[in-house]
Amino acid sequence: MKLFKEMESADYEQVVVCQDRASGLKAIIAIHDTTLGPALGGTRMWTYKSEEEAFEDALRLARGMTYKNAAAGLNLGGGKTVIMGDPRTEKNEEMFRAFGRYIQGLNGRYITAEDVGTTVHDMDMIRQETDFVTGVSPAFGSSGNPSPVTGYGVYVGMKAAAKEAFGTDDLSGRTVAVQGVGNVAYNLCKHLDEEGASLIVTDIHKASVDRAVQDFDAKAVAPEDIYDQEADIFAPCALGAVLNDETIPRLKARVVAGAANNQLKEARHGDWLFESGIVYAPDYVINSGGVINVADELNGYNKDRAMKKVETIYDSIERVFEIASRDNISSQTAADRMAEERIENMRYSRKQFLQNSHHVLSRR
Repeated sequence: MKLFKEMESADYEQVVVCQDRASGLKAIIAIHDTTLGPALGGTRMWTYKSEEEAFEDALRLARGMTYKNAAAGLNLGGGKTVIMGDPRTEKNEEMFRAFGRYIQGLNGRYITAEDVGTTVHDMDMIRQETDFVTGVSPAFGSSGNPSPVTGYGVYVGMKAAAKEAFGTDDLSGRTVAVQGVGNVAYNLCKHLDEEGASLIVTDIHKASVDRAVQDFDAKAVAPEDIYDQEADIFAPCALGAVLNDETIPRLKARVVAGAANNQLKEARHGDWLFESGIVYAPDYVINSGGVINVADELNGYNKDRAMKKVETIYDSIERVFEIASRDNISSQTAADRMAEERIENMRYSRKQFLQNSHHVLSRR
């Protein structure tokens, strides 16, 4: 893998490779952009097939966090960590404390949080070594597990997407096919079930599927069959790149709205959805509830304030559709423009400030 070529492709700032032989830690911290502030992004633990796959995921996820934080109106940049390993069998305290020391060494350029394969308990272990961590236990003045808030944010954004497609945001009687029923998606399913939606679910872990079937009377299907279901809404809530050349032609849903990061394998797949008449809620906008929630911790956590901010995801999704309709572009391109404009405006403002400061100093 040509790492510098990959970094130059999207102007990544920094990649840190972390290894601790005693604990088995093998981690990659990717920092994409800190124009708006320090990079905030979670730590994912996953059984990657290769080091190259882990690097690619870290880079892709970090860039996604830049756009997510910018689109959410947060004064934070984008970063992400991936830890190579099975989160069900290979975790230990030494691993996360060693990782915390690496974060501390970045001196605030990167702030981590919970993600796929990590928990509040893991964040508590990291906190033993650094203050640059969010999503820790409420006992430490934090918000705790962000999954319920992320799930609620996806639910709110899904209603906005449904309004765009069907003319109403009422989800009662709608069928939603949910790919992946982890912690975030389980909370999404809970809100959908309470509103009266019918659920079709799948997951690589049978226990997660069984829980959704029992709690929500969901229909279970095999992972590969989820794309072919007769559903109003397809909700990708597992790993990324699931919207691609093979899967998009199989979709029968009019709306794609889910919690997964980097759902589009390539940017052109967003255009394909647009051209096919499928309403797509850009992933980093709709799934920003978790980061909005943990970002509130940086100011002293206030749940009511955080939840009100999460509810603005509905407005953000509507704004994306407005831009897409006005400019006749895909919703993904519209969301990118919305985020990029905010970042560029900040860069321009800083440049002007520095030029003015230099001018004042040169006159003295």
